[in-house]
Amino acid sequence: MIIATPLCAVGSVHNILDYGAVSDTTTLSTTAIQKAIDECSASGGGTVLVPAGAYKTGSIMLRSHVTLHLENGATIYGSTDIKDYTPVTTDYVSLRTHTPTIQLIYADKVENVAITGQGTIDGRGKAFPKLSWNDEGITRPHLLRLIQSSDITISGITLRNSGCWMQHYLACDRLKIDGITVINRNNYNNDALDLDGCHNVTVSNMIADSDDDAITLKSTSPRLCEDITISNCVVSSHCNAIKLGTETNGGFNNINIRGIVVKPSADQSSQYFGYPGGIGHSAISLEIVDGGSMRNVNISDITIRGTESPIFIRLADRARPYSPDVPVTNVGSISGVVLHDIIIDGAGPSGCSITGLEGHPVTDLLLHDITITHAGGQPVTAAPADEKRAEYPESTMWGILPAQGFWLNHTRDVTMRNINVKALSPDKRPVFVSTDSENLVIE
Repeated sequence: MIIATPLCAVGSVHNILDYGAVSDTTTLSTTAIQKAIDECSASGGGTVLVPAGAYKTGSIMLRSHVTLHLENGATIYGSTDIKDYTPVTTDYVSLRTHTPTIQLIYADKVENVAITGQGTIDGRGKAFPKLSWNDEGITRPHLLRLIQSSDITISGITLRNSGCWMQHYLACDRLKIDGITVINRNNYNNDALDLDGCHNVTVSNMIADSDDDAITLKSTSPRLCEDITISNCVVSSHCNAIKLGTETNGGFNNINIRGIVVKPSADQSSQYFGYPGGIGHSAISLEIVDGGSMRNVNISDITIRGTESPIFIRLADRARPYSPDVPVTNVGSISGVVLHDIIIDGAGPSGCSITGLEGHPVTDLLLHDITITHAGGQPVTAAPADEKRAEYPESTMWGILPAQGFWLNHTRDVTMRNINVKALSPDKRPVFVSTDSENLVIE
């Protein structure tokens, strides 16, 4: 058999059938797949080949210098029995690592690993019901989780139906994601992609359809997300299509997101979050609420259809610590953000918002060449009186905003140029409303 050798595969090919894997979803192949991975790594690295067929497995641990390659027609199915998943812990301290977690595919402190091919990994996550408000990770498995790892490639594959988050990369360096398809709308907390405190990341050519957030950057530890480029993706989400937040302890720096299409999902058969009709909360949400800073963020060439409150920028003071013994003592900051060349069609009536706190303004923002078409039909509306200083940040937290375009509150040095807003029904609200906004320039 001749296969194309993936980027990080330099050694021999280990076919999982040779280790006892069975193409039969009634038979558990965990032991066989894990043995192939372990022996491949021990021999100096290479490719673990998953040939065409359907294989059931519980938790799999990736090892250094191993490429897991799924042939066209190969599908790995996650077991629907929680007993087949191995609880693991890590020494990396973050918001979600204080207790054991379970995953279908897991790695900690590995290097030079890849998951490639034209096959599918299906977590069958609907089998794991949500038991409590914050139960993800131990009663509902992640599909893919890598921690403290480097030189990672994820390409070509299709990822489906996780128990909660689909793919979580925590404190990883030099990560490349290219040409993957993500379908994740079968349970609560069904994010498509979570980059958490990662450095030097490229994401390109991804098609993602998620019930919860789609492209998500987080910082659940002091390690910020830094030097990240995301481009040429098509995403659907019932929540936030592009989101920096909610967890922001370390913050975000040097983030470039461009060439993204945001649209409603074609499959509205199940909906755990979002608005009736399947539209999302927001297309772009930029949030600092747990300390940390956001700076040097450029988001451009975004085409959006069907979100309630398309652009949401929020500086607040929820102050949730990543560890109980490290309290959050600062409000954080947002500065140096540029949003441009954005087309928004089919927005709800809520409007967009840029809000800080008294004494803690959002600063140094440039928004230009943005077109918004929205439902309209709203009367004159008062600005919200409650700052909601510590509330969970969500674009719809204010209800219907006083502006049909942008409401700005507690901002400084914001420039808005060539912003075009059109209401499909007569709307009595002004296009812009600003309160406590110093040096606001509208051209």
